Amino acid sequence: MTEAPLTIAPEVSRLLADLDRFFAERDVPAYVAGGFLRDALLGGDVHDIDVSVAGDPLLLGRELADSLGGGYFPLAEEQHVARVLLPERGLHIDLMPLHADIEADLMARDYTIDAMAAPLAEAAAGTATVIDPAGGREDLRRRLVRVIREEAFRHDPLRPLRGARLAVELAFAIEPGTAALIRKHAPNLSQASAERQRDELMRVFATPHAGRGLRLLDDLNLLEQLVPEVTAARGVEQPKEHHWDVFDHCLETVANLDALMGETEPADGAWRERWRDLWGPLAWWTDARGYFSSEVTPGRTRLAVLKLAGLLHDVAKPETKTFDDTGRMRFFGHADVGAEVCGRVLRRLRFSAREVALVQTMVKAHLRPVQMAQQGPPSRRALYRYFRDCGDAGVDTLFLSLADHLGTVGPRVSESGWRQHVALVNYILAKRFQEEETVSPPRLLGGSELMAELDLSPGPHVGRLLETLREAQAAGEISTRDEALEFARAALREGPSAPSPARSDRA
Repeated sequence: MTEAPLTIAPEVSRLLADLDRFFAERDVPAYVAGGFLRDALLGGDVHDIDVSVAGDPLLLGRELADSLGGGYFPLAEEQHVARVLLPERGLHIDLMPLHADIEADLMARDYTIDAMAAPLAEAAAGTATVIDPAGGREDLRRRLVRVIREEAFRHDPLRPLRGARLAVELAFAIEPGTAALIRKHAPNLSQASAERQRDELMRVFATPHAGRGLRLLDDLNLLEQLVPEVTAARGVEQPKEHHWDVFDHCLETVANLDALMGETEPADGAWRERWRDLWGPLAWWTDARGYFSSEVTPGRTRLAVLKLAGLLHDVAKPETKTFDDTGRMRFFGHADVGAEVCGRVLRRLRFSAREVALVQTMVKAHLRPVQMAQQGPPSRRALYRYFRDCGDAGVDTLFLSLADHLGTVGPRVSESGWRQHVALVNYILAKRFQEEETVSPPRLLGGSELMAELDLSPGPHVGRLLETLREAQAAGEISTRDEALEFARAALREGPSAPSPARSDRA
C-alpha cells in the first residue's frame, strides 16, 4: 500500500467528506474503489462514486439518499448493490457490500485497474493510501487492461466485453494473455442480459474513437456475438466506386463520424482539412454540439445513436446483392430492408422505441440527401418531404450521409466532391433552421374547416388533402387561406383519386 495524490474536483471532495461523516456516524467502514479511484488516479473526470461498505447497502442507501436529498433504487438486489442518484450534481453513488476484508474483496473483481481501494476519509482529503493487491497501479502506468484471473469471466459472461470497453474508453491496450482469454470466453456473451450488452456497446459508441473500438471488438470475437448481422457482411464485395467491402465500409463510416464530429479538429492533416471544410461553413449553427450531445434516452446521446446507425446503415446489402443483365452489381432496396433488419437487431438488444425509430429512419433515408440534389439544389417541395418523412432523424441523417460518402471513396476522396457534399448539407440545414416555413409551414386550414367549406364527409381523404395543401404551401405555391381553398377545389376536380364529396343525405 502506497500513498498517491488523487485528482478530484472540489465539489466531489466535499461530497466525499459528507459521505465519510455519514458512514462514520454509523460506525461503518467505507472505501472508495473501482472506476472512481481509477479515474481519480488517472486525473480524469468522475461521474459516479463507487463505495464499498461493511454493511447492507440496501438499507444504508435509503438513508443516504434521504440525507443527501437524492433518489434511491436497488441496482442489484440479489447482490445487495444500491444506487443513490444525485441529478443536480450530475453523478451517482454506487454502494457495494464488503463480503470479506477489503483486499479479498478487491481480488474477487475482474480487472486489476478496477481492483484498488482507498479509505473514504483519505480520498476526501485528496491523498490516499491505495490498497492494491492485484497490481492495478502498475497496469495504470503501463496503460494495460489485465484480468486478475480467468474465473472472473466464468463468473460473469459480460466481463470480456467490459474489458474491451474499458480499453476503448481509456485508450489502453489489452494484455495479450487477457486478450486470449477474452476470445476464449466471447461465445458466452449471449448468456449476459441483452440490456447489459447494449449498455457496454453504447459506451463504446460514446467514445471519440468508436471506429477503433469496433475493430477491437471484432478482433476479440465480440462483435460477432453482439451484431452477427454486421459481421455477415465481411468479404461482401461492392462496385468499383467503393474502396472497401460492405463490412469494412460500415466500420469506416463509424470512424469517419469519430473524426468529423469531434469537438476539436483532428491531429491528422487530411482529416483536419475535412473537419474544417465541414465546421467552417457550419459556424452559423452555434448549437450543433449541444444538439448532438443531447440525450435520446438517459445516458445515450444523439451522437452515439448516430454512430450506431453508421454501423448498421448497409446491414442489408448482403441479402439484397444482385447483378443485372450487364453484370452490374446492384443492391436494390437495401435501405428499406436494412431498416427492417435494424429493427430486429435493436429490439433484440432492448433499445428504446425512440432509438429504434431514429436508427431505422436514418438507415432508410441515408441515400436521400444525395438523391434530392441530383438535378441541383433540392427544391422546397423535396426538402419538405424529406423532413416530413425523417422527422426527428432528419438532421442526423445528413451527417450519416457525409460519413457514408467518405466511407465509400476512402483514400480516393476528391476534395472538391467532399466540399460539394458539405455545401449540400449546409444548404439543407440552413433551410431547416433558418426557413422554418419550408420545413413546417403553419397550417392554413383545419380539417373541420376544410370539410365545411368543400362539403366533404369525414375520412382519411381529408387528411390526404390537408397534406397536399401543406406540401403546396411549403413549395411556395399557396400562402393564404383563400389560395388553399382554391387549390383544394382544383385538386378535387382534377385528381383521379380525389377526396369524395359529402353525401347529400349525411346526418
